[in-house]
Amino acid sequence: MGRKRRPRTYKTNEAQPSLFDLVREDEKKRISVVAPGSFNLSCRLRSELSEGLKRCSLSRYEVAAHMSELVGTEITKSQLDSWTAESKELHRFPAEYLPAFCHVTGYTEPIRTMARMLQCYILESEEALLAELGRIDQVKRDLSRKEKEVREFLNRMRS
Repeated sequence: MGRKRRPRTYKTNEAQPSLFDLVREDEKKRISVVAPGSFNLSCRLRSELSEGLKRCSLSRYEVAAHMSELVGTEITKSQLDSWTAESKELHRFPAEYLPAFCHVTGYTEPIRTMARMLQCYILESEEALLAELGRIDQVKRDLSRKEKEVREFLNRMRS
């Protein structure tokens, strides 16, 4: 039990697309009527889970153990194998385990994939703060514009 936990690390060979790139890509794909079957993400989710396990420095046994700790339910390596195997179509990854999986592996793409299906985007730490700063700047610009309009109107009233 005294084993030290290795830090989570995963390979980042490709550059992460910007939020603008993702929104622009989704706008190209957007259709007014959602196509039947377009929300079946079974294959994509299996693929993303597998990728997360590959990129994680922990073994599948360790991932299962840490997830078990977090969710309070035993999760085994065998279950992880079944949830990621293309041949095990009837074995579905439970959605309530997804946050624990992302936390343990350090790989958030499975949850990002699900969010993008709804044209939603997940911002992490610094990205979220930068987005908030952008929102604050926009409010400042709007207030400045409003202030200018009021001052101009007031000056016209005085003339």
